[in-house]
Amino acid sequence: MKLEHLPKPPARLVLNGEPANGRFAGRLEAGFDWRGLQAPHTRSWLWRRLHHKRWVYLGLGDERLFIGLAIVDVGWTCTAFAYLFDRRERSMRVDWSQDGLPGLQAQVSDDPFAAGSSTWFRGMRARLDLSSGKDQRMQIQVDTPQLQIEAELDLAAMAPPLLAIGPIAGGVAHATQKTSALPLRGQARLRGAAGHEDLSLDQAWGALDASNGLLARHTAWRWASAHGPGLGFNLQQGYFGGQENALWLDGELIPLGAARFAFNAAQPLQPWHVSTDDGLLDLQFQPEGARQDARNLGFAASHYVQPVGTFKGWVRASPDGPKREVHRLLGVTEDHQSVW
Repeated sequence: MKLEHLPKPPARLVLNGEPANGRFAGRLEAGFDWRGLQAPHTRSWLWRRLHHKRWVYLGLGDERLFIGLAIVDVGWTCTAFAYLFDRRERSMRVDWSQDGLPGLQAQVSDDPFAAGSSTWFRGMRARLDLSSGKDQRMQIQVDTPQLQIEAELDLAAMAPPLLAIGPIAGGVAHATQKTSALPLRGQARLRGAAGHEDLSLDQAWGALDASNGLLARHTAWRWASAHGPGLGFNLQQGYFGGQENALWLDGELIPLGAARFAFNAAQPLQPWHVSTDDGLLDLQFQPEGARQDARNLGFAASHYVQPVGTFKGWVRASPDGPKREVHRLLGVTEDHQSVW
């Protein structure tokens, strides 16, 4: 059985005026920087301002809970959310979100893995911070009316992260960095009228998604992501094609083919089936609950549902390789449509 190894990342996101398209194993040391693009990839300053989208998403999970955090800058506005899903009670204990002004209330780092980088949101009675230190640890700080988090993510322990760079129909290009499971230490505090409840995160894992692109006004995708010790994957079907489809198996990063999603969009808490056309992944997803959001402002709109649950089935490193059974692997799926 021979694994297909991905090449090392390019020196920069843009080379000789072109996006450095491809899939790579490792971190983009120079960060996300689209300067230097030349025709036919150039656009006006106003187009770039309105179409440059960047976000950092962090998923944290263990046997008891799943936490999703994100800070998003879409050019003309910014938003942040933090939710905590209680897996034992099958209930969303916290579902907080807030909008703001980019540059004033939020900053999304072009390289959230780099020492000294900071991604943050400041809102009404709320603060989110993701800051990386020289010790290769990311400090996670969340302070909202219902939820506090003080935790530390160990970036030094990560398997090779995926870097994907590629063209976008109706836009210019997109780039994303994604990790598999990372060790976590810290705690979450739930605040309520009856007092507070402290939840240890020392047995949880964390997975980081940093994305940055010059995207189309209409953008849609389906996504699945799940991680645990020695096994994790990321799948996307939609605006980015199969660029970010990857499997982590015992520390090896393995590219995957095009993803297939079979689910009932009207009833997203019914089971999902996800697979890849190269025969390396075939999984059933059983949702336990979901975060949903739908907005229509006229000039902009979004529909978003992110179920939390577990995957079962199998993965393998090559078409002729042995199947690795997957049981109760915690993760998420997502159905997302935006006009932004």
